[in-house]
Amino acid sequence: MIPESRCPITDGELQVRVGGAGPLLLLIPGGTGSGEAYRALRKQLETDHAVVTYDRRGHFASTDSTTGPVPVSVQADDALAVLDHLGAGAIPVFGTSAGALIGLDLVARHPDRVSVLVAHEPPAVQLMPDAAGWLAAAAEQVRLARSGDLMGAVTRFADAIAGAALPDLPNLRLPNESDWARLFDRELTEFFDYLPDLRALRRASTEILPVAGEGSRGRYHYQPARILALELGLPFTEVPGSHLAPQRMPAKFAAALRDLLAG
Repeated sequence: MIPESRCPITDGELQVRVGGAGPLLLLIPGGTGSGEAYRALRKQLETDHAVVTYDRRGHFASTDSTTGPVPVSVQADDALAVLDHLGAGAIPVFGTSAGALIGLDLVARHPDRVSVLVAHEPPAVQLMPDAAGWLAAAAEQVRLARSGDLMGAVTRFADAIAGAALPDLPNLRLPNESDWARLFDRELTEFFDYLPDLRALRRASTEILPVAGEGSRGRYHYQPARILALELGLPFTEVPGSHLAPQRMPAKFAAALRDLLAG
């Protein structure tokens, strides 16, 4: 399989990377949309999987000629395009954060293409009883970013996430500014407004595994996985680390992910 390729999508192209040998495993990126955020985790998993990563549309090496909001359904269509691009049948999929929301929408509409979905801390705040407060917080981050205070928006965003707070340093430089700006301007509201299609997920043939990190207890991104499991009548599983464990604890997280996929 070609290590790097360009996957055509409606109004753009996705940069797709495949490494390792064995059955296919798709990793859907969250955050600012970089498939390379999974680089360390991918290396751990490549010993027994052909691991597929990609940059989300408009981020990093992927393109997007559209303007305006990018709905979760469009992001899921892109993930489906990657599967089609690779000629994949039903394969396991892992998504963290926004990537987990994308995975849930993919399963809701195309359950025949995903054998197992591990949904790690999907920020499905619409499932939470205090959703209004989190939606207001997201709206304020979007307002700050659009007013020119991108660092203020990123700081508030990171402070709410377990293990992700920015260091309190003067003149801290924000990397990948354009990708952060796109997240706030075109994606964040879509992610936070997204309500998983519970009825479709209950009917899906896909094995759905809602998980959250033990270090994320008490944070907004931990609760939706538990609520989702309850709504779907499925087990909820804690995994090592917190929200950024796939990046910061790749060996431990890969071991936990293998167990989930095998179990």
